[in-house]
Amino acid sequence: MSERISREELVKIYNIEITFFNELVDYGLLNVQIENNIHYLMYEDLPDLEKFSNWHYDLDVNLPGLEVIYHMLKKLDTLKKRNRELMHKLSAISDQYEDI
Repeated sequence: MSERISREELVKIYNIEITFFNELVDYGLLNVQIENNIHYLMYEDLPDLEKFSNWHYDLDVNLPGLEVIYHMLKKLDTLKKRNRELMHKLSAISDQYEDI
C-alpha cells in the first residue's frame, strides 16, 4: 500500500481550513482515497497541496485562480516535453545529414 495521510492530519500540519481542502477535492485539484469515512491524500500528491496552500494563503489566489494556474502549468509541462521530443528528433535528422 502506498503511503498516505489523513485530511485531518493535513489540516493540522499545514494549518489550512478543512473547507479549503474539500474545495480542492471538489475542483478536481486533489484526488483522495476514502476508507471508513476518512479522507486520505497520497504522499505523492503533497507537493500539489503545498503549492495550492501557498498560492491561496500567501498570494491570496482564489479557487478558480488555482484551477487556472494548475492547468496552465500542466499544459506548459506538456509543451516542454513535446518540445524536447521534437528537438531530439530534429537533432537526429540533422546528424543523419551530417553523415552524408
